[in-house]
Amino acid sequence: MRICVIDGQGGGIGSAVIKKLREAFNESVEIIALGTNAVATAQMLKARANRGASGENAIVRMVSQADLVVAPIGVVMAHAMMGEVTPRIAEAVAACPAKKLLIPLTQENVEIVGIAPSPLPPLIETMIEKHLKELVSEDV
Repeated sequence: MRICVIDGQGGGIGSAVIKKLREAFNESVEIIALGTNAVATAQMLKARANRGASGENAIVRMVSQADLVVAPIGVVMAHAMMGEVTPRIAEAVAACPAKKLLIPLTQENVEIVGIAPSPLPPLIETMIEKHLKELVSEDV
């Protein structure tokens, strides 16, 4: 299974996700770090992604080859992440055929009705336990 993890700014969310993915699945999944900038990509590579690439074109190309995309919800909102998410990135992620697990964290003026605010670590645990373990076991 090829999992594309997308993040921007400092790459903290993506790095945390990748560390937990590695703990849960070791090397049984391929993790591609896709940063909206080089700093985010570098941080995700330090977290043990298999490969990484930065920028709009890399994200647009790679999400079309993913089995799964994991990212903050802002990645499907043009101009999110302080403008790092271009309209082309938002469109490519939203339109790609891969399943998308979007983490409901946003710095934008957006509130997701019906979702209680939660810190990142429990959100990642829930994502792995309730969504990914089943998907990865189906893929093996």
